[in-house]
Amino acid sequence: MPRYEYRCRTCGDTFELSRPMAESSAPANCPSGHDDTVKLLSTVAVGGTATTPRPTGGGGAGGGCCGGGCCG
Repeated sequence: MPRYEYRCRTCGDTFELSRPMAESSAPANCPSGHDDTVKLLSTVAVGGTATTPRPTGGGGAGGGCCGGGCCG
């Protein structure tokens, strides 16, 4: 279930709630009981490395264009 971050306008606290996406914009009370809250825009960090896909050869042993050599 996604987690959403909210900030209370009354006390300034920031808090998170786990709720279904269909309820992401529903009102949320802060843990101190205040109801004047706003949902914050969250960013998602994705880690890993990018790789360049290698073309798969069309048969033959050499790969490249025309199945093994350049068609110059």
